[in-house]
Amino acid sequence: MESAEDLKKRLFNEKKCGWDSVNEEQKDSIRVFGDEYIHYLNRCKTEREAVDFTKEILGKNGFIDIREKTVLLPGDKVYYVNRNKSMYIAVIGTSPIEAGLNIVGAHIDSPRLDLKPNPLYEDTGFAYLKTHYYGGIKKYQWTTIPLSLHGVVVKTTGETVKINIGENDDDPTFVITDLLPHLAQDQMEKKLKDGINGEDLNLLIGSIPFKDENVSEKVKLNILRLLNEKYDITEKDLLSAEIELVPAFKAKSLGFDRSMVAGYGQDDRVCAYTSLRGILNVQNPKKTAVCILSDKEEIGSVGNTGMESHVFDTFIAELLNKTGENRPNLLDKVFCNSKMLSADVDAALDPIYVAVSEKNNASLLGYGIGFNKYTGARGKSGASDANAEYVAEVRSILEQNNIPYQIGELGKVDVGGGGTIAYILANKGIDVIDCGVPVLSMHSPYEVTSKFDVYCAYKTYETFLK
Repeated sequence: MESAEDLKKRLFNEKKCGWDSVNEEQKDSIRVFGDEYIHYLNRCKTEREAVDFTKEILGKNGFIDIREKTVLLPGDKVYYVNRNKSMYIAVIGTSPIEAGLNIVGAHIDSPRLDLKPNPLYEDTGFAYLKTHYYGGIKKYQWTTIPLSLHGVVVKTTGETVKINIGENDDDPTFVITDLLPHLAQDQMEKKLKDGINGEDLNLLIGSIPFKDENVSEKVKLNILRLLNEKYDITEKDLLSAEIELVPAFKAKSLGFDRSMVAGYGQDDRVCAYTSLRGILNVQNPKKTAVCILSDKEEIGSVGNTGMESHVFDTFIAELLNKTGENRPNLLDKVFCNSKMLSADVDAALDPIYVAVSEKNNASLLGYGIGFNKYTGARGKSGASDANAEYVAEVRSILEQNNIPYQIGELGKVDVGGGGTIAYILANKGIDVIDCGVPVLSMHSPYEVTSKFDVYCAYKTYETFLK
């Protein structure tokens, strides 16, 4: 008769720390991959920088711009860049595209502060830049930390000036100031969400006046002089600029054991990087493999670089055109035959704030990639709810390849919730499930992931695409 211990081992879904299941050689591979990921985080603090980096890596691995190809054959590797802020990547399969696609979709935008169209002003001897926050942030977390400026200024002549100030050791830094505790009695009586007003997230950028008693706003004038000398831009050029404020912190290994990664923008660049690394390893797949790196997810996937646009549909239609398959209404059939992993991060259980999580259905750091069968809020509002058959199919892939995984929810029922790009692709008829890396301190200036989970994500996306 089977013992109770053996029966429990066979029947229970026991969660195990991933580090216990790997040998020293595997740990070394995980750490090396983690270090490469850290390099990516430090190179790619905005969606534009992520696109530039990805183009560079794709070019070194045999991928070319789809606009350079008139005919596509099995094994061909192509990509399309959408307005320098999102990308679609494909490896053509041996089966017709009509048979469906294997898709992994991540996003490369992250919560941040954007400069307003008219950002520069002077007040009481200081020059400031006014900002408008992007995505869901805790506003108080963005004061009194070093910030850097990243983006582009586009002149009416068409010239584009790239901006990246505050990352190098010899660069100046920038900061949003806050009240000292001695004078913050009224501020500290407010609710946490109201402690810092959005209109007060103003970046301090200078204090030396221009030497001329006959002009006003001398500090502002001096700043514009410096910008004009270095970048040949005027205040009016800022009207057609996209400049983002991001934390100047460097991503680094976290902990005495270096088991974790601390860094800005891991939602969702941890899934973007692992997706990219996964598709680089795909050679001559049966089904065409596709990687999406989308923009604007943090504000609803809107705009022509977000997943709500039809640019992705156009990219797939172009694949059909150049493989010679296209015919009326075929695109809809392709999507209905396709499978997808929506590669977005999950909220990891934080023992300090355990009250917001339900332990049996929470993802744990270091226990493998995390799946969310559904997201949404409260009564699954806005969710993409994966069907049981597809969940079983994905489970089978991972279990056959010995990839540790966990399935949970984003917090307790009625506590909160969230969304991804999954529902947008599901609306096209694609089978899709959310699948990403658990994160501590999500949407903060310095998020935390486990190198073990990062590596599991890489292996998951690679295996699924193949």
